[in-house]
Amino acid sequence: MSTQNNPEFWGYRRPDGRVGVRNHVLILPTITCATQAAKQVTELVHGTVSFIHQHGCAQVGVDYEQTFRTYVGMGTNPNVYGVVVMGLGCETHQARSVAGEIAKSGKPVEVVSIQDHGGTLGAIAQAARIAAQMVQDASALSREPFDFSELIVGTECGGSDACSGLSANPAVGVVSDMIVDHGGTAILAETTELIGAEHLLANRAVDDRVAKRVYEVIQAMENRAIAMGVDIRTGNPSPGNIRGGLTTLEEKSLGAAAKAGTRPLQELVEYAQRPTKKGLVWMDTPGHDIEQLTGMVAGGAQVVLFTSGRGTPTGSPIAPVIKIATNTLMFERMKDNMDINAGTIIDGKESIESVGQRIFNEIALVCSGKLTKAEILKQHDFGIWRIGPTF
Repeated sequence: MSTQNNPEFWGYRRPDGRVGVRNHVLILPTITCATQAAKQVTELVHGTVSFIHQHGCAQVGVDYEQTFRTYVGMGTNPNVYGVVVMGLGCETHQARSVAGEIAKSGKPVEVVSIQDHGGTLGAIAQAARIAAQMVQDASALSREPFDFSELIVGTECGGSDACSGLSANPAVGVVSDMIVDHGGTAILAETTELIGAEHLLANRAVDDRVAKRVYEVIQAMENRAIAMGVDIRTGNPSPGNIRGGLTTLEEKSLGAAAKAGTRPLQELVEYAQRPTKKGLVWMDTPGHDIEQLTGMVAGGAQVVLFTSGRGTPTGSPIAPVIKIATNTLMFERMKDNMDINAGTIIDGKESIESVGQRIFNEIALVCSGKLTKAEILKQHDFGIWRIGPTF
């Protein structure tokens, strides 16, 4: 029985010891040329998911490594029971290499190459046969109770408004502290949207090395913008933020940093890298909603809290995304997409702590099987942060 002092959820223990809150069979295309074939498989076989992307070839160096790490992270995410890796055959990111890394997790993995199977139709048929068996095997598993120490919870905000730093983001900060206090991991992302608030995180770093790293990742993000002739610190790159009532990037950053709660910052990890420590972790991602979401899920997040003042349909193919509205007017207008209304804080009807508890309770329900709005609408968004040119 789940209680406030001993919260639990019902999930699936994987061979590598991690716990999933969903039981998907992932059809993973390693090259843009295979994305349409992968999509066709998902239409044929119930219980499978996939995603469309434009990556997988003509990439080199750290850009190649990051994309490869993202593919592997999606396949090894504990919400995935098994994976059918679909490739073309001649691409940079070879399907067999990706599958080999995923197989180390102990989950079922098979490879289907379009060139090796005589073209698109043959590859679709073979992948569908394999996927159908995986889905049947996955369906035989039963959920078991687990405590919150097994969770990695991603946090992000998109389409902010003047209420973001006053309602939804501080409420998520309360949840972040609760997750950490129960032995779990909370990921803070969006390096771009922490510019101007970096000192607050550095002051909470567990040691000087982590504090130094905070300033390094902020400076690196600023330097990328400067290389393109933009001083990002003095601007506000999103028209939606401006219409929502924000005037500077620092205003948004101070609100975004509230999602981190008050606990010590344990480490900084690279994009799509799995945290090595429990507690509050910062993942170096861009501010782009889909790219940061993909990075956190590839890094092992089983569920994501997404705050918004403007409203968004954003979701993930394999991790439930709980959408939290910062104001009541938008929540009422976009009920198709938003799961929780934190605008009650602005309305004077609830405290930040009360809404935080409500979100925490929703995590338990969603991780036990309740579908989010994004899942119901099949909002399977995917995008990788590219850090180099295409050759």
